[in-house]
Amino acid sequence: MGIILEPYLSFNDGQCAAAIEFYQAAFGGTADIMRKGDAPVPCDEAHKNHVMHCYFKSGKVNFMACDGMSQQPSVMGDNIHMSLNFTDEAEQTKLFEHLSTGGKITMPLGDTFWGARFGMLTDQFGIHWMFNCNKATD
Repeated sequence: MGIILEPYLSFNDGQCAAAIEFYQAAFGGTADIMRKGDAPVPCDEAHKNHVMHCYFKSGKVNFMACDGMSQQPSVMGDNIHMSLNFTDEAEQTKLFEHLSTGGKITMPLGDTFWGARFGMLTDQFGIHWMFNCNKATD
């Protein structure tokens, strides 16, 4: 199976950068950060410096993070998603369909501006899942 599972942490608006600095002090490592103002989607001035997406890597301690995905504050328990990264779209589709059974699809699988096929769901047990499959580059 060509799947990698990593947690995706969502922080209340504006706290992600400070959290990443805190985790870097603890684990070392690197953080690749995309700010909301650098993304090709509309963003108001007050949120341009907030983190849209961060990939943190330190040895085997890897996770992704962002500032709140909505205007609502993150709720403990709802602020962690399990992110699956695939190398095969057929495998992504099969697992997406299986885990959505009895659950709720919050974003259907579809192409994204970052060059991946992506979708999200909450399974029948209340666990939040993200499905990402990067498109092959020529």
